[in-house]
Formats: sequence, structure tokens, C-alpha cells
Amino acid sequence: QVQLMESGGGSVQPGGSLVLSCAAAGMSFRIGNMSWYRQPPGKRRELVVLITFDGATTYGESVKGRFTASRVNRRNMVWLTMTNLKPEDTAVYYCNADGVVSTSPQSTYWGRGTQVTVSS
Repeated sequence: QVQLMESGGGSVQPGGSLVLSCAAAGMSFRIGNMSWYRQPPGKRRELVVLITFDGATTYGESVKGRFTASRVNRRNMVWLTMTNLKPEDTAVYYCNADGVVSTSPQSTYWGRGTQVTVSS
């Protein structure tokens, strides 16, 4: 089993910045892709960014140029730096780990989410 724990959410004014972090914990595992998803109020969960084991990134169109993901494999951590935040970025942000190799047959894990609110 792998546990994902997000942190860094909060409230910010439009144009502000936040940094989210996600830490993976467990016994003897290796993670393939790590991603950030978000779910705005009343809407479906959507991909924010996917970052591969090698650090290649794929961003959702709405966050390109404003959000940056980074990852340190030896620490099993991923970060999401969000700048120029807009009210439409308001959502619960979830960390996802996919392609996980461990003693468990489960290969995909989700964090519990962290709330980001952008409002004046």
C-alpha cells in the first residue's frame, strides 16, 4: 500500500501564488507517473498536469504557462507551483500516483485532496 498526502492548499487572491506538495509513503514501492488533478465545485475531476518518472510533463490547457510541476523520485514527492491564480482555479486538488510497483496488486493511488480557493 502507498499513501499520498497533499499539503499547501489555502485561500489566495486572484493573481496570487500557491505551492502544493504531495508526499508518497509506504514500503518498497516505485511510482511511474504522478499527476495533479482538480475538481471544481459541481464539475468533473480534470487533469492539471502529469509528470513521468523521468520528469516529462503534460499540462492541461487552462494552466499552461501558469503552473509548474516538479518531482524528486528519491524523496517520492511532487510539487505544483501555481502562479497568476484565477477564480476558475478554485477546486479540490488531488495527487495521483499511477504505475506503482509494490508488494500490493494495486497500481493507482489517490490522495484525499487539498482545497484551493481563489477569491477577492
